[in-house]
Amino acid sequence: MPPVTTRSKDEPKLSRPVQVAEAIKDWVVEQGLQAGDRLPGEAELIVRFGMAKGTIREAMRILEAQGLIKTRTGPGGGGFVHEVSRQRAKALLGNYFYFKDLTIGDIYQLRLTLEPELAASLAGKLSDDILQQLENNIATYSKPAGDLEEERAQHIASLRFHAIMAEQAQNPLLGFIIDFMVNLLSDLTVYRRLYSPPNIELWKQGRDHQRALVKALRDGDSNLARSIMSDHMEIAWALMRQQEVDMQNRFISE
Repeated sequence: MPPVTTRSKDEPKLSRPVQVAEAIKDWVVEQGLQAGDRLPGEAELIVRFGMAKGTIREAMRILEAQGLIKTRTGPGGGGFVHEVSRQRAKALLGNYFYFKDLTIGDIYQLRLTLEPELAASLAGKLSDDILQQLENNIATYSKPAGDLEEERAQHIASLRFHAIMAEQAQNPLLGFIIDFMVNLLSDLTVYRRLYSPPNIELWKQGRDHQRALVKALRDGDSNLARSIMSDHMEIAWALMRQQEVDMQNRFISE
């Protein structure tokens, strides 16, 4: 029977169902189970982990809430190993940062470190379909926004450009982190209204850098792709930081 994990006296004590949920996860890894594989039935889990029925059921509910198992009812039903989707993983991780009061600088500091390397790694390796997808995305903000609602939509679309690139990362961890940061920045932009007032320089710099980046990616020039993305991040950081300051000043004055 896999041991139920214990913690040091300085760490918060976990409830028994949470401990069992962690033990089940460890057991799944040890057994090499994959998404879609069936878990043992409730009676076997009770014996295997030495816990009461109520504790096992609550542990299974915890795992299902985390997206790690899927329960099916009826003939052939039961608990099955489930692969957490990218969208769900971002949502769960986003909950952690919900009360962290992240700033634009927090996000761009990491973007400036990671995204130039992603751009360099993708130079000459993207299919024509993906390159066309990036160009089509840029076309949605080829001209300055006509009103504030369009400005908001353009901000989100310009960030989608980076999400498209993140999806192509050969390193899944790198791609996920960048995609997660783009998601955070999109949420911050909307929640804090960082698209107001419209910033023509931010729009122009973003569009022009992305156009140049697509060309470098198509030409397979990794050094140029890295350089363009680095400049793009630095300029966007400075301009978005000013948007953040302007927003804070408006809030104070009101």
